[in-house]
Amino acid sequence: MTDTGAGFRARSWLFAPGDSERKMEKAAAGTADIVVLDLEDAVTDDGKPKAREMIAAFLAAQPLEARNRLWIRVNPLDGPHTLADLAAVLPARPGGIMLPKARSRADVELLDHYLSALEVSAAIDQGSTKVIVLVTETAEAMFTTGSYRGAPRVVAMTWGAEDLADAVGASENRNPDGSYCFTYELARSLCLLGAAAAGVAAVDTIQGDFRDLDGLRRRAGKVRRDGFRGMLAIHPAQVDVINAAFTPGEEELAAAQEIVDLFAAHPGVGAVGHRGAMLDRPHLARAQALLASAGRA
Repeated sequence: MTDTGAGFRARSWLFAPGDSERKMEKAAAGTADIVVLDLEDAVTDDGKPKAREMIAAFLAAQPLEARNRLWIRVNPLDGPHTLADLAAVLPARPGGIMLPKARSRADVELLDHYLSALEVSAAIDQGSTKVIVLVTETAEAMFTTGSYRGAPRVVAMTWGAEDLADAVGASENRNPDGSYCFTYELARSLCLLGAAAAGVAAVDTIQGDFRDLDGLRRRAGKVRRDGFRGMLAIHPAQVDVINAAFTPGEEELAAAQEIVDLFAAHPGVGAVGHRGAMLDRPHLARAQALLASAGRA
């Protein structure tokens, strides 16, 4: 369920460790819209060279069209591993790159330079490798979430709470009831607003307890209503719940179509009465966006 450019759509983003062929195979065989083969947190420093080889070989073994949904989370640009990651995996033509711990738009621009050179070297169409940015994993990055409009290759933005807690020296990032503390809810909101400003998809962060599928369903439904277009997953069991939560139901689509049809029947008006309420142009825009997300524009 992916597209390119402004219409890019992906509901579920499932991580798989790049040093486990079995887990990569299981993830790729599943129903996730995007599979993120991980070279960062899931792999130790000593294991990264072997993981790069394993990911490159795994990608090369897949049909070319299947690689569009196989993305790579590389290591952060302020460390020693990113160039080696990219040089190893890009010739095998992954669909995209996840950039962790991005500090600002400047990091994306640097990544774009690296990718452009490697695409030319590998005879890949220049600019075809897409990027999702993790935008709240450092304290510095919290102040730059609005800087990504027009950033090259970026089609989505997501956020993280665990690295941010480390960055600020927090012992906990959750309240006693399990909800995120204020700073991390702020990070979620800044990601959503930054993505809206950039015109790209906002993707919510992981739910660590992969056994709590009811809690995942409630959370995914909430963040979708807030404006997120997908969610990260750490276990295959989470994928179908996420896909369902981010797929509009028939009743929802019918209600949106009713609004669109109502405005079409009254061209040129700014507001119309509907079921005891007044609807204006923002209601129409939301209805049109919902239908477009389901391919019914």
